[in-house]
Amino acid sequence: MAENPIHKAAPFLQELTTYQWDNGNEFFPPTSLQIANIHAGTGSNNVIPGELYVQFNLRYCTEVTDEIIKQKVAEMLEKHGLKYRIEWNLSGKPFLTKPGKLLDALTDAIEQTTGITPQAETGGGTSDGRFIALMGAEVVEFGPLNATIHKVNECVSVDDLAKCGQIYHQMLVNLLDK
Repeated sequence: MAENPIHKAAPFLQELTTYQWDNGNEFFPPTSLQIANIHAGTGSNNVIPGELYVQFNLRYCTEVTDEIIKQKVAEMLEKHGLKYRIEWNLSGKPFLTKPGKLLDALTDAIEQTTGITPQAETGGGTSDGRFIALMGAEVVEFGPLNATIHKVNECVSVDDLAKCGQIYHQMLVNLLDK
């Protein structure tokens, strides 16, 4: 009888999804992994699939590198005796901007516009800032609340967007006044 790749991969997937990559650090939460897609078979219930396609996403902190992740995943695949072909797509490395003029201008703008004193953190979503940071530029990422980010029916409040516009304006005023 043919070997079912879903059954054969199940222990690997269990290990992959429960593996603790790191504990995070003072700036980043622990690395997390999400399986985004799994596909096997033809749609028929009486045919053993010939292959299994798994797509996953890692959000990793500065405690681990993409090379360490690749090595560990390969070790897991080998440990479970799986035949595999893997394609890696690195969409961006974690980065941390040191305090500077841009962060100060944004912090002041948020306080001036909302009366709230913000805390710089790395827990939001990602943006193209990860590419700009590679050039050594000071980068801040700022935007509306992201309670539904990457979920079905993702949305933001129109009022939050308007408030962001006011904050961006004030940030530019702060930068140009200095």
